[in-house]
Amino acid sequence: METRIPPPVVMVLVGAAMWLVARWTPALTLSLPGMGWLAIATAAAGIALAVAAAWALHRHRTTINPMRPQDSSHLVDTGPFAWSRNPIYLADLILLAAWAVYLGNPLTLALLPVFVLYINRFQIRPEEAALEQHFGGAFRVYRRHVRRWL
Repeated sequence: METRIPPPVVMVLVGAAMWLVARWTPALTLSLPGMGWLAIATAAAGIALAVAAAWALHRHRTTINPMRPQDSSHLVDTGPFAWSRNPIYLADLILLAAWAVYLGNPLTLALLPVFVLYINRFQIRPEEAALEQHFGGAFRVYRRHVRRWL
């Protein structure tokens, strides 16, 4: 695999970069009523999605380790995996969006596509290649029917 940085570390690094952007551009920070609650609700949605996806992997007794997709024992296509091939990365993106709302600086939103582009290139592509090699036609059918993110 081409990936070297575990996705949770990528998420933390992007989150830290968002914090730095907000800190360096305080004049852009907004404080609107309800932003705190919106951040909490968005984070709760991200956490719920991550838990549901992890539970689906656990129920099928397959690996959750994104660094070793070749260790997958089952192609999971139920639960959140029925509508997103990468619900855990989607959950990470939702958590980063919640962080952006909490920070209140619109400039931090510019880092969300950076996360998506990085994860697509250095995590998802190699993962999908490994899963296709491991599961063959079953993965190709799954890939045709379920979108990468949403």
